[in-house]
Amino acid sequence: MPHTGQLAFLKTTEAPDHQDDWTFNGASTRELTHCYHDYPARMIPQVAAKLIHLFGGGAQLLFDPYCGTGTSLVEGTLRGIAVIGTDLNPLARLIALAKTSTPDLRSVDRKINELNTWILSYTPSPHKALPTIHGINRLGFWFKEKVIEKLYELREFIGSIEDPEVKRFFQVAFSETVRDSSNTRNEEFKLYRYNPEKLAAFDPDVFGIMALKLQRNRHGLKNYAEVLSESAHLPIATVHDFNTVEGIPPHIIKPASVDIVVTSPPYGDSHTTVAYGQYSRFSAAWLELEEPDKIDRNLMGGTLARPCSSVPGRDLNSAIERINSADNKRGKEVAAFYYDLYASIKNVATTVKPGGHACYVLGNRKVKGVVLPTDVAVRDFFENCGFTHVRTFTRSIPNKRMPLKNSPSNATGILDDTMSREYIVVMRRTSYLPQQHF
Repeated sequence: MPHTGQLAFLKTTEAPDHQDDWTFNGASTRELTHCYHDYPARMIPQVAAKLIHLFGGGAQLLFDPYCGTGTSLVEGTLRGIAVIGTDLNPLARLIALAKTSTPDLRSVDRKINELNTWILSYTPSPHKALPTIHGINRLGFWFKEKVIEKLYELREFIGSIEDPEVKRFFQVAFSETVRDSSNTRNEEFKLYRYNPEKLAAFDPDVFGIMALKLQRNRHGLKNYAEVLSESAHLPIATVHDFNTVEGIPPHIIKPASVDIVVTSPPYGDSHTTVAYGQYSRFSAAWLELEEPDKIDRNLMGGTLARPCSSVPGRDLNSAIERINSADNKRGKEVAAFYYDLYASIKNVATTVKPGGHACYVLGNRKVKGVVLPTDVAVRDFFENCGFTHVRTFTRSIPNKRMPLKNSPSNATGILDDTMSREYIVVMRRTSYLPQQHF
């Protein structure tokens, strides 16, 4: 039978009087495979599901150009829609692939039982040299010695798993185990080591953490597979690493082939908003993924090397000019982000069918006391690409993992409000693409 929580949610989104209610107070955001892994600034599944319900009727293909850990991809597959996602963060891609996969549950259980049996017989190796983990300087600074040994043994066990989907399932649990057993403050996305007092008392149960992650994720996998089993066909989910700022490979997504885009792009450059690379660094290093230090530089606004001209939108350009007057360097960084976002949207726009929708979940960040109207800018960008504005919804984001205060000047004690609301901009492609100006 389908998961009862999922059916209840679908029922509420079908009620027309709920169209303007996007708060979802009290709703569980960790049902099915959404339970797998924490990640910065996630879109909650209820938002993705409601957008698909309202604007994706009859959709056959959903695209998420900044898919993160795959929230919209999961919600698309639950409704029998083929989904394609792309993200530059290799850890995010790993999690998104795991969340949209259905490895054989019996094979998963066999490996969990094997691991539990191995843990019961485990004995620490005295005087064993610490391994070298490429990508983590001062390994002993960030992990206690006995933690390092246990993580290394877990990684060796996972490496022996032959089934790629089962291995990926274990890698996702291991990734969270790495972060939870490190000497970093887990409530932070950036890397801050525990203070000496906290560190002295910190004694993580590495194997216990891994076991709990596996059992939680197994429960989510079982429920996800049950919902999919009710579909007439198993929808195809693929996750890629192409950069939409640079282009969209036509052999992966044909022009005018996408029915609906459901996505939440970065709120700004990673250096000053959410440092996805820092958050992913330890997990990526232990899993031997791409060097995490490169991630933030490759994301939108991560480099000033690209030529930056003005972008469509009087309100946005006015805000950038005000920031530039206060701080020329910050003005250039902000301009670089929006230049990349516009380049990405121009490419995404070509993939959408006439009559198809693009739904962008956004936050309006503040820089140097200036609110950047990203919701209006995205509307302007899409209108310049042959789309019409359908609606912009507003919802509060008290539970989205973003700081409510930051230090805009990096001066001690000087704080400013950040984002407490997000905007859901819905655009519809018309039957033609006008001449674009860039």
